[in-house]
Amino acid sequence: MLRQPASRAARFGLGGNISHRCAFAPWKQTTPSYRLPNLRSLHSGHKPQKSLPASRRASLRQLLFAHQVRTVSGKPLPQRRSWILNFVYRSAAWLGGSIGFVGVGVVGFFLYDASTYREDLSFRDIQVSEIALRPRTGGPKNLPIAEVQIDDDDCSEMRSQKDKPKLVILGGGWGSVALLKTLNPDEYHVTLVSPTNYFLFTPMLPSATVGTLEFRSLVEPIRRIVCRVKGHFIRASAENIEFSEKLVEVSQKDNNGNEVRFYLPYDKLVIAVGSTTNPHGVKGLEHCHFLKDIDDAQKIRNHILTNLEYACLPTTSDDERKRLLSFVVSGGGPTGVEFAAELFDLLNEDLTSHFPKLLRNEISVHLIQSRGHILNTYDEAVSKYAEERFARDQVEVLTNSRVKEVQADKILFTQKDENGETIIKELPMGFCLWSTGVSQTEFCQKVSAALGSAQTNRHALETDTHLRLNGTPLGDVYAIGDCSTVQNNVADHLVTFLRTLAWEKGKDPETMHITFGEWREVAQKVRKRFPQAADHLKRLDKLFAAYDKDQSGTLDFGELRELLMQIDSKLTSLPATAQRAHQQGQYLGHKFNKMARAAPGLRVNDVRDGDLDEAVYKAFEYHHLGSLAYIGNSAVFDLGNGWNLTGGLWAVYAWRSVYFAQSVSFRTRILLAMDWAKRTLFGRDLMNW
Repeated sequence: MLRQPASRAARFGLGGNISHRCAFAPWKQTTPSYRLPNLRSLHSGHKPQKSLPASRRASLRQLLFAHQVRTVSGKPLPQRRSWILNFVYRSAAWLGGSIGFVGVGVVGFFLYDASTYREDLSFRDIQVSEIALRPRTGGPKNLPIAEVQIDDDDCSEMRSQKDKPKLVILGGGWGSVALLKTLNPDEYHVTLVSPTNYFLFTPMLPSATVGTLEFRSLVEPIRRIVCRVKGHFIRASAENIEFSEKLVEVSQKDNNGNEVRFYLPYDKLVIAVGSTTNPHGVKGLEHCHFLKDIDDAQKIRNHILTNLEYACLPTTSDDERKRLLSFVVSGGGPTGVEFAAELFDLLNEDLTSHFPKLLRNEISVHLIQSRGHILNTYDEAVSKYAEERFARDQVEVLTNSRVKEVQADKILFTQKDENGETIIKELPMGFCLWSTGVSQTEFCQKVSAALGSAQTNRHALETDTHLRLNGTPLGDVYAIGDCSTVQNNVADHLVTFLRTLAWEKGKDPETMHITFGEWREVAQKVRKRFPQAADHLKRLDKLFAAYDKDQSGTLDFGELRELLMQIDSKLTSLPATAQRAHQQGQYLGHKFNKMARAAPGLRVNDVRDGDLDEAVYKAFEYHHLGSLAYIGNSAVFDLGNGWNLTGGLWAVYAWRSVYFAQSVSFRTRILLAMDWAKRTLFGRDLMNW
């Protein structure tokens, strides 16, 4: 007998006999026995034989509602299957669903692939300016002036930018790409000039020298990046700048190999041409390899594999084989250390599988460093960990050593013996990588010479804290990346600070004595103009007391100058890294966007001259996000302020993840992942051509 819900019992009037023989009734032992009328009698309209009293019906109604009686299906209950059958059914369902999902993805990919092919002809009649095809000549050298680009009328977006301010960017590195990605596409007429038509992901370049990564995985076509701002690209080299006429002289070779030169006009110019390797006056560097571009990585891979193949020949003597298998790295910075680590991984992991095992026993890797430790710009604990790791891997680290000369078959270097005397040693070598700092390019040397006394640094172009090139009109020329350095000459701006303060107070700046309150105002101006000095201006009271030598409660001109010169001595130049160039490019992008938005208001108020950069945007402030390096199946992280991480494979995966996230496009990320998977499954690429 099935129990009925309270609603159905009410529908029957609760006038029939109710049976409590159901096993689910909790009142089975206390409720009197009554029988429900059969359904036929209820539907046929017969009255029940006996009706319940009103009080009994009310109590039953309360019991039914209190126990939430629900309708139970009359169908038989399903039988429980075994867990094995359940597992088989669920696995089959997941497998079928996965196959279906992958199948849909494959079909969708082929449908998309089919849509990328064009059957119709893509050419059409276009409008090209006559002056773009036949530019007028002018300038100091009477060269053609490319005032209009041949693709200025390709689409409505480009036509709308023809009258925008001309922004010319020299170089296609980290700073330039960061600037292009940050810049508002509708504000400037952008032209990028670079001798190469790709952006190179330089931090992973050592991995490409040994076949861990393919070259194409580290490059991105620069035109794809320029297209974001509807800009223009010219494959050429910058030769000179005519600052007075706002012209950049560029050169390129035509189809016949003849050099052609022309001018490119600008309203704003950004110099981001990078740097070259510092030779340090060492002789014989023609026998060395450098690692600055993808061509260098290709040459290094070919040289390494060629030496290995020559060492396998039966006609190669023992001494010659040892020389061919002696690999020397000059420079203990991140590039040299990571290359030595990648080279050791190749020789230790792939060599024994495909080359005679004799080669592995005779191979030697040497790292020459002029300082006391490798990775000397990192935390000392990180440097020691790297040295211990190399010692375990039998990579010889020669510290406090300076290369004197590089010959075709050996390298000469100096060291100090136990008595402090300098002795000359020689090391046979079949390969040498030169990675010892950066220096100015020939183009930057010309620019520096043209600006005269405004440029005093021999290694980089000097800029102010707004990244404007010193010696040029304010707001016209900027320099970012490895080719530049920010000049933090706080003491040289002392007169400017005092004159401003004296003008506000109505005093003579030469004889003025400043109180502690006025010193706080000066410190605030210094922080605004030189953000990197903020860390040295935290305890103003202690600085004031330390340089108030006569205990007068004020600082005169000489005391204040000495204080600021002490701050100057603590400020260091910014590192020549991709991280710094990227931040500078982003800074210029944000500033140019804000200047473009402020331009209409400035024109209305007839504001044309003055320090517009400082009026519109803050000075550049570098934020160090940490440094990392790969040291052979392990990695190190220097996070700054004494924080660092070192570890094995987990650190390698973290190192890869950082660079994977920083890769410039989704395409390069996919290629990087494929290369790492290929190395895992098939090993490194051991071919050269």
